[in-house]
Amino acid sequence: MGSFVKFLGAEAKRGTLVANLAGLRQGGMAHDMSWAELLEEKAKKHPDRIMLRYKEECYTYRQMDENANRTANFLLQLGAEQKAGLGIFMRNSPRFLDLYFAAQKLGMYVVPINCELRGDGLQYVINHSDIKFLACDAELAEPVMTVRDQLKSLKSIIVDDVEEEAEDFDIPEGVDLLSKAWHPLASTRDPGIGYADRSDKCMIMYTSGTTGRPKGVVYKVNTSRVKLLSLMAGVLLNKNDVYYTSFSLAHGNAMLLTVTLSMAMGGTIALARRFSASRFWHDIRRFDVTVFNTIGSIIPILMKQPERPDDRVNKVCFVLSAACPTDMWKPFEKRFGVTIYEGYGAVDSGGKGIMNFGTAPVGALGKLSKRLGVTRIIDDKGQDCLPGEPGELIFQVKGDGQGVPYYKNEKATNEKVRDGWMYTGDKVRTDKRGYVYFVGRNTESMRKGGENVSAYEVEHVIMKHPAVEDVAVYAVPSDLAEDEIMAAVKLVNGAPFAPGDLQDFLSDKIAKFAVPRYVRVVEDFPMTNSHRVIKRVLEQEGVTPDAFDALNP
Repeated sequence: MGSFVKFLGAEAKRGTLVANLAGLRQGGMAHDMSWAELLEEKAKKHPDRIMLRYKEECYTYRQMDENANRTANFLLQLGAEQKAGLGIFMRNSPRFLDLYFAAQKLGMYVVPINCELRGDGLQYVINHSDIKFLACDAELAEPVMTVRDQLKSLKSIIVDDVEEEAEDFDIPEGVDLLSKAWHPLASTRDPGIGYADRSDKCMIMYTSGTTGRPKGVVYKVNTSRVKLLSLMAGVLLNKNDVYYTSFSLAHGNAMLLTVTLSMAMGGTIALARRFSASRFWHDIRRFDVTVFNTIGSIIPILMKQPERPDDRVNKVCFVLSAACPTDMWKPFEKRFGVTIYEGYGAVDSGGKGIMNFGTAPVGALGKLSKRLGVTRIIDDKGQDCLPGEPGELIFQVKGDGQGVPYYKNEKATNEKVRDGWMYTGDKVRTDKRGYVYFVGRNTESMRKGGENVSAYEVEHVIMKHPAVEDVAVYAVPSDLAEDEIMAAVKLVNGAPFAPGDLQDFLSDKIAKFAVPRYVRVVEDFPMTNSHRVIKRVLEQEGVTPDAFDALNP
């Protein structure tokens, strides 16, 4: 209740209270704001609070706002203007955020780009998003230069030569250098431009693209959901929290949850350049972290790190998790002395989400409350599923701005929201008490032995093998009408593993028809910026010569 009262007070000061109270009854805000506007507001209110810690760097809210102004003035010198797009192809750093806020101060839209993309995948996002400016790390300049001749709309490529990692890389010719934004004479004055219209785009965030082309989710200023996230922040956090992320800022997990929620409370963001299992808890202790978020694939990786006597030496109050393996939930809490809050949401979920704040059984997401509006779980024929039956989760949507527009993809937009319902593409089930459990993605369901097989559920069982650090399960062509199931595994360093033994390991844990026929050991996976395996790459490679075949061992 206290968080809602604070929200009402903030809205009254902004002059949007009446309109947004009416909008909330329709499930959204009538007047939202950009992330740059949130930064400016917090810089005025809490100028000397620490906003960001990264390696040895530390910045207050005022300094972050000044650095965004500095960067915005630099972009103006390069010809930046309202409604133009800026792509950010960078690993995590303060400079990423400087560019992000700077573009929005100029009324531009930002396109964070998965820094693992290469070749055709990178070219597609750059061209599809119609950006005119692209900022990239020095270490990522080569992939950009490789496709430079195929990039249609770019006016400028900006190379971040500020990071310490840049010292090991040559700077290509014909690019602009981000270090010029930090020239001693560079102005930190607010350019005072902003958006010409509240319906202008402020961000396009592309989906992970694990099974197909990434889709660009459009965030407009008046549908950014910054204020809804701010309201959520008041429930979860306080001003003294230090919120850590090692996920890429190009994904909603880091940008929408960590950055937005922390800023909303005037708290501190602790940022890692990238995820490292060996450095993870060192960072948590070093930055005095009180909150972090994670996904199901990360928890087994952290659990398989060697145990240390100081595993429980941390200040973490709770962990926001998505798809935590049920059997690792309590062991993870016990080993590291933390509490897990399980949640569900997605970049293209239209702001819908479910949370288990310890109010539901281990493994559950929570319940489908009235706060979410009307919800259903349906089968392939559109009929409501009974408790225990897996089906697709759909939400009823109403009011303007409650849909999920994909950039230049009307077909996908219409498939996502149709006849007043938002189709999540996620399979869930309920128990008899109404608690909801995640089952997997619709697009990651396979057909074997006359049964539907969830790749998600098979992967979670394989992750119990002590030698497996990460795994991807996917369908490969079969001589029959159904699928053959293949598993690619990445091993824990030095762990002994015989692919043929996986059949025996799984024999009493999952149905026989769900046991993968093919097993392949890989050194690394093609990954999204949210640490998910890009399965379409593996699917295209198919059954490789090094794969173990259980039918022809």
